[in-house]
Amino acid sequence: MTMTFDHTRRACYTGYVTQAIVNNLAPLLFIVFQTRYDLPLEMLGRLVLLNFATQLITDIVAVRFVDRLGYRVPLVVAHILSVAGLALLAVAPAVSPSPYLGLCVAIIVYAVGGGLLEVLVSPVVDALPSPQEGKAAAMSLLHSFYCWGQVAVVAGSTLLLAQIGQDAWQILPLAWAIVPLINLVAFLKVPLPATVPDEHRTSLRKLFSVPAFVAAMTLMLCAGAAELTMSQWSSLFAEEGLGVSKVWGDLAGPCLFAVLMGIGRIIYGLWGERIPLVPAMASCGALATVCYLVACLSTNPVVSLIGCAVCGLAVSLLWPGTFSLAAGRFPLGGAAMFGVLAVFGDAGGAVGPWIAGAVADASTTGNALLSGLADLLPDDGGSGLRAGLLVAVAFPLVIVVITLLYNARTRRAPGAASQEAENPIGA
Repeated sequence: MTMTFDHTRRACYTGYVTQAIVNNLAPLLFIVFQTRYDLPLEMLGRLVLLNFATQLITDIVAVRFVDRLGYRVPLVVAHILSVAGLALLAVAPAVSPSPYLGLCVAIIVYAVGGGLLEVLVSPVVDALPSPQEGKAAAMSLLHSFYCWGQVAVVAGSTLLLAQIGQDAWQILPLAWAIVPLINLVAFLKVPLPATVPDEHRTSLRKLFSVPAFVAAMTLMLCAGAAELTMSQWSSLFAEEGLGVSKVWGDLAGPCLFAVLMGIGRIIYGLWGERIPLVPAMASCGALATVCYLVACLSTNPVVSLIGCAVCGLAVSLLWPGTFSLAAGRFPLGGAAMFGVLAVFGDAGGAVGPWIAGAVADASTTGNALLSGLADLLPDDGGSGLRAGLLVAVAFPLVIVVITLLYNARTRRAPGAASQEAENPIGA
């Protein structure tokens, strides 16, 4: 069978499903690790930090060599590491000197694979032959597959674990490893676009000197923070802050958040050619701001949960939209440009939830200013998470401000975008 770029596009979709697997499977098994290996919550939380820190480092390193190597070799390596890491997750705790060391090794291995996928998949799809006006929609559709992968991992793992029992938990990572294994074979065969040659590629040093790219990095930082802060804290906020049961908190919090985020990306993927990207991103930032405010200010738990869930729809376009915005303004940025943006997105995804958690802790441990702020908000069971989420409103607000300024500049100089596409550094 002759492979076409349609097969390449489908393989990229599955690549984002793979990234969803490596990011979301281990946290679903935390209760198993806690009971079987007697691990405290702090050590479990360290596993999450290890995963994202490894991906962040991988993003930084990959920026330096991806354009020189081409796409195929790093993509194949990414899938090999994803398969190996998931297999190690099943077997390493039993054969390593300590179960926790085995978990750490497995997570590091598949996190390198996940970091490579984050750097590589988006520029491949952006480089595939398609009309320029449809690239933003294609990018949004691509990123929707991460959401559906997350939903599949949560729902599928929960149902399978209920059937096989916690004693057979090792079947889960081995079963999910089939996805990257099949996609590994696909990336050995599908046609891939060429990377931008060194002599034509816009250097990172030049990109960093352009205000529009600095704005794109700031957008990615805030997009990652706005998305991950609500996603990471919504379950605990529902349980401790709103008094909702664990099951309903998970379903109405992170699971519904992911579903609506996926729906938002599919909607823009299907009809995005008719919707201007920058105004759409400004609207998404405004809706996310409203959702954060509703979640932390409403006295009705149901309304607060609706705010948490709808925030998934609100942030759906922010991450892929920033990729598309940068690719349109700097068409010769290459994979390195996407890697830098991924670094800032990951940094926002790490910093945002940490800031919200730090504010929540400070508001309950005697900080006068933050304690006073928490006292003004509806009761949250003493968790302080309403204050944390209120401070996190700054992230979508920054997105609104930057996109509005960008839109105003484009209207004042309607030829700027096309000029920058031809000579992005001269603008």
